[in-house]
Amino acid sequence: MHIPVLQKEVMQYLAPKPNENFIDCTAGFGGHTAAILEKNGPQGRVLGIDWDKEVISQLKSQTTKFKDRLILINDSFTNLKEIAKKFHSISGVLFDLGMSSWHMEGSGRGFSFLKSEPLDMRYNVNNPLTAEKIVNYWSEPEMENILKEYGEERFAGNIAEEIINERKFYPIKSTSQLVKIIQKAIPFRYQRQKIHFATRVFQALRIAVNDELNNLKKALPQAVEILNPQGRMVVISFHSLEDRIVKNFLKEKSKENILQTLTKKPTRPARQEIIINPRSRSAKLRAAIKIKQ
Repeated sequence: MHIPVLQKEVMQYLAPKPNENFIDCTAGFGGHTAAILEKNGPQGRVLGIDWDKEVISQLKSQTTKFKDRLILINDSFTNLKEIAKKFHSISGVLFDLGMSSWHMEGSGRGFSFLKSEPLDMRYNVNNPLTAEKIVNYWSEPEMENILKEYGEERFAGNIAEEIINERKFYPIKSTSQLVKIIQKAIPFRYQRQKIHFATRVFQALRIAVNDELNNLKKALPQAVEILNPQGRMVVISFHSLEDRIVKNFLKEKSKENILQTLTKKPTRPARQEIIINPRSRSAKLRAAIKIKQ
């Protein structure tokens, strides 16, 4: 079982008790799920959802200890309300929006700019849109827009223009090709920054391929709707765009007296956790409790 981000804090805010039911909307490789199942026995259950069929398959083989109390569903959390119809009395909902190490290192789908892989970037391999289709067929204004909006990339125009120029001569099929194009498009002094110069472009393409921000906007209201009164919602985001959506949603529902926010400011990983797991450094946790049906 992998080490999940902010596990102690997730358990603190979800506060699972014996026989309560929870939904992990981003089950991944089961770290948070297993921690909840350790606390909500003997009859409490967890419904684990993941969009990636291969992840669900691996998780099933790793969680046989809890097989009687763990229900695993391969679907998008945008269908949360429908998925949860037969799963009653929900005391907590968790979203961990981070990408797993396996997706970066073992999936072979081009999530990482540190190795040469096909430009795929899909969590759900049945999704017709890939990163390769975007860089080879989308217009220059469309690409510039997603690099600006989803990657907050200051050289979005330069990079989109360079992609258009390069694809006139050959199709852009691999991550290594794309990294070279980005490198050509940005000033040399920005290629030596602390954050790798391809980070924002890869983030933008991944978000666009999987429609991540719109999916989050669709799922959050459903999570509130299915929660019991006094049920808790915890969301871990990993970049400012996601965190802004979560922050604004919780603020709106607090004004409507539907939720009470439990985190005035986002909870961040402790220094020790960042040392053990450097990818946790950008994580932000926000939590709320439902106070009205």
